[in-house]
Amino acid sequence: MKRFVMTAGVLAMMTAGAPAQDQAETIAKAVQAAPRAARDGAMVIRWKPDFTYDTLRPGTNRIVCYDQSGLPTEQPFSVQCTSVGNLERVAQNRRFEAETDREKRQAALDAAEKDGTRVKPEYGSVFYTLSGADATNTRLHVTIAIPGATSASTGLPDNNKQGGAWIMAAGTTGAHIMTPGS
Repeated sequence: MKRFVMTAGVLAMMTAGAPAQDQAETIAKAVQAAPRAARDGAMVIRWKPDFTYDTLRPGTNRIVCYDQSGLPTEQPFSVQCTSVGNLERVAQNRRFEAETDREKRQAALDAAEKDGTRVKPEYGSVFYTLSGADATNTRLHVTIAIPGATSASTGLPDNNKQGGAWIMAAGTTGAHIMTPGS
């Protein structure tokens, strides 16, 4: 009986740290997409199935990071960081991305854009996405949100043929600067 109680006590102590360790691992994974200088101060969240989130770690800067690995439209390994001002946009994106039929998803996005219900990202905010087949085979993709901007208003080309930065989705709430090499 003493051995059972002692074994149960040791197991309880070992598993008591597991949630904290899992949370620490989740935080460490999520902030990988953030610029090094912003990682320690980044807010880290965990998205819930209802498109709300739990805060795993409050932030001291305006960066928020989260794991989106394996979600529809995402790579098996995918973490993203952006401005806390974009959380409403990201939640809306997640609602749209829950639709697995690509044509239906695009039709819903187009309708929201047309009727004015599409949430705008914070102008000038950056989206950092680190994704790939696994944690060792990733690439960093960086975009800068400029909702409503066009080639005429920015002077940027609307394609990548010139080899520099260019504007994608010009004239929409999703307009953003694509950065070469990312």
